[in-house]
Amino acid sequence: MIDLRSDTVTKPSKEMLEAMMSAQVGDDVFGEDATIIELQDYAANLFGKEAALFCPSGTMTNQIAIKAHTQPGDELLCDVNSHIYNYEGGGIAFNSGVQAKLIQGNEGKLTAQQIENNINGDYDWLTKTSLVSLENTVNRAGGTYYTCSEIEPITKLCKEKKLKLHLDGARIFNALEETKENPKSVGELFDSVSICLSKGLGAPVGSLLLGDKEYIKKSKRIRKAFGGGMRQAGFIAAAGLYALKNNITRLKEDHVKAKELEKVLKNLPYIESVLPVYTNIIIFNLKEGKFTGETFEKTLAQNNFKIAAFGKQTIRMVTHLDYDDTQHQQAIDILKKLA
Repeated sequence: MIDLRSDTVTKPSKEMLEAMMSAQVGDDVFGEDATIIELQDYAANLFGKEAALFCPSGTMTNQIAIKAHTQPGDELLCDVNSHIYNYEGGGIAFNSGVQAKLIQGNEGKLTAQQIENNINGDYDWLTKTSLVSLENTVNRAGGTYYTCSEIEPITKLCKEKKLKLHLDGARIFNALEETKENPKSVGELFDSVSICLSKGLGAPVGSLLLGDKEYIKKSKRIRKAFGGGMRQAGFIAAAGLYALKNNITRLKEDHVKAKELEKVLKNLPYIESVLPVYTNIIIFNLKEGKFTGETFEKTLAQNNFKIAAFGKQTIRMVTHLDYDDTQHQQAIDILKKLA
C-alpha cells in the first residue's frame, strides 16, 4: 500500500523500536523520566534555547505557546494559511480567548512590513496585538519555507513593538535541509519554537515546545491544565530522541521524490495546475470533468494508493521515510495510467 496522505503515517523502524524498548523511564509529572529529560535537553540545545517541554502533539505545543504568550482578549497575527488557525480545532479562541488577524502573505510567508501594517494602535476599543506566529514550512502553501534572513526583519520589528514571536516549526527540519542553516540560528530569532517529531522525522508521537526557563515553567503548568501531563512517557520520548539523532539528513530524499512527482503531475492531462514543490509537500488541482477531489481519492484507493483530498478539486500528497523507491515508481506508474 502506497500512503502519501501525510508524513505522519510512518511507523517506527526496528532501530527506533529498540531504542523505545530500552528507554529508562520514570514519572514525568514529577520530573523523573530520564529519557524525557534527555530529549528536552537535546532539543533545547539543538536550537540554542534554555529549556524544552515534551508534549503529545504539535497542536498542543502551539496552543500552549499561544496561551503562555497572551491574555484573553488579545490578538495574534498569522498568515491566512496558518495551521494554528485552520487545523487546530478553533483552539486559539477556545483555549486562550484570543482572536486571530489573518494576513495574506506570499506563498504562506509574511514580511515585516505586512505585520507592521496590521499591528493595532493602543486604543481601548481595539484588541491588543501581542503575538506573531510564523509557520515553517507552510503546509497549505505547499511546503514553502522561510530563510533566517527573511525572518530577521520580523524579529527586529517584534522586539521594537514588544510583541512575542512564535514559530510553528512542525516541519522546520525540512526547511533547514534546504536552507542549510543551523537550528541555533532559527532558535535565536523566536521567543518560542514548536517542533514536531512525528512528521518527517518518523517518530510515532510527540512534539516539543522550546523557550527560556521561565517560559517553559509557565508552559508546563498550562500543559497540565490541558491534560498533557504524562507519566512514563520516556518510551515514546526515546523514539523522538532517535528521530532527532538519525532522521534529519535523510529528509532530502523525500524532497527529491516530491520534486519528481511534481514533474510527472505537470505533464498529465487531468491536472490543472501544480503548486511549486519546495520540500516534501505536493499540492495540485484537478481539471473539472474527469475527477473531483473525492473521486480521485477513491480511484487511487482502488489501486492501493492513499492520498488526501484537500478541497473540491485540490489534492495533497506528502512524501516520507516509509515511501521507498519501489513505491515511488509504482505511484508514478499509477498516476500516468489514469491519463
